[in-house]
Amino acid sequence: MPYIVIKAYPKDEQIKREVAEEINRIFLEKWGCGQSAISIGFEEFSPEDWDREVYQKEIVPNADSLTICSGEKNYPAE
Repeated sequence: MPYIVIKAYPKDEQIKREVAEEINRIFLEKWGCGQSAISIGFEEFSPEDWDREVYQKEIVPNADSLTICSGEKNYPAE
């Protein structure tokens, strides 16, 4: 815990490494878990496959439960 998978268009290895390190740092600082608990991976999709494989299958059906969906913040009321 946590297990984080980032689904995105392909990026070079340096960018993926930098993003993973930043997410790792945030979870260490904010989530309060130990380094051995964090797993981060990337699933890459071509722009041609994005709508069918990710947006329609995962984003649309889960839009109400996403914290940020298509750029719109969906934070619970405090």
